[in-house]
Amino acid sequence: MHLVLVENDISAWLDETGVKYHFPKKFASLIKPGASFVYYNGRMKDSAHSSVRLSKDPHYFGMGVIGKVYPDLKSEKGDLFATIEDYRLFSKAVNFRDKKDYFEAPDITKPTNHWRDAVRKISKQTFERITSQVSSTSLKITANINTILNDTEQSLESFEEGAAKKRYVTYYERDKRNRTLAIAIHGDSCVACGFNFGQVYGEVGEGYIQVHHVMPVSELTEASKPDPETDLVPLCANCHAVVHRKRDATLSVEELIKLIRKKL
Repeated sequence: MHLVLVENDISAWLDETGVKYHFPKKFASLIKPGASFVYYNGRMKDSAHSSVRLSKDPHYFGMGVIGKVYPDLKSEKGDLFATIEDYRLFSKAVNFRDKKDYFEAPDITKPTNHWRDAVRKISKQTFERITSQVSSTSLKITANINTILNDTEQSLESFEEGAAKKRYVTYYERDKRNRTLAIAIHGDSCVACGFNFGQVYGEVGEGYIQVHHVMPVSELTEASKPDPETDLVPLCANCHAVVHRKRDATLSVEELIKLIRKKL
C-alpha cells in the first residue's frame, strides 16, 4: 500500500516528522506496517513556519515506511500512532501538481474534500511519480531525529566496562528518536515505582521521564540497534539513579521492582 501522510504547521496531533505519526482510529485500516508513504504539507498560512518548510505552497517533502502501530495510551477515543522507518527528507519541495495536473489526480475519488483527508491512499504509480521528481542521489537522510539530547540529568554514572560501552548506552538512552518512541509506547510513568512527573509537578513536568536501556552493558556493541518496545523503559530520576548506583553491578528493572515491593 502507498499513502500520503499530511503534516500541518499547527495541529492537535502529536506528530514528530520521521519519528512517529499520530492519527485517529478511522485511518487504522490504511496505516499498516510496511506501507510506503510520502509526506505532504498544505499551503502555509503563517510565515512564522517558513524556516521549517521546503515551500510555502502545497508540496510533498519526504518519504518513509510505516513501522509498528501502537495505541495512544493517553487517548480515550482509540487514537493510535505509527513509528516511521527509513525516513528521507527531499532535498527540494515537490509541488502538489506538475505542469498538467495534480499528482494525485488519478486517485481522487471524492473531489469535494479529497485535500481535507490527513491520510490518503495512492497508487504505486502515483507514489513513484512523486518520488521520481527528486533523484535518489539528492534525497537527504534527516539528521535531526538522531540528535543526542543535551540533558545533564540523563548522564550515567555507572559502568566499569569502558568508556565505549558507556557511550553506547548513553547514546541509546538519550537518542531523541529512541526516547520519543519509548515514551509513546510505554507511557511517561516510571515502570518501577509508578511516579509521574506531570501528576506531581503539573504542566512543567508533563511528559517528562528518563529512559533506561534494559540490555546488560556487556552485551552491547556499537552496531546494536535498540527496539524501543523491548529494550527501553521509562524510569523516574530516583529509580534510574539507583539502577546505576553500583559501578560493578547495574540492577535489572525486575530487581529494582523487587526492592521497592520489599520496602513497601
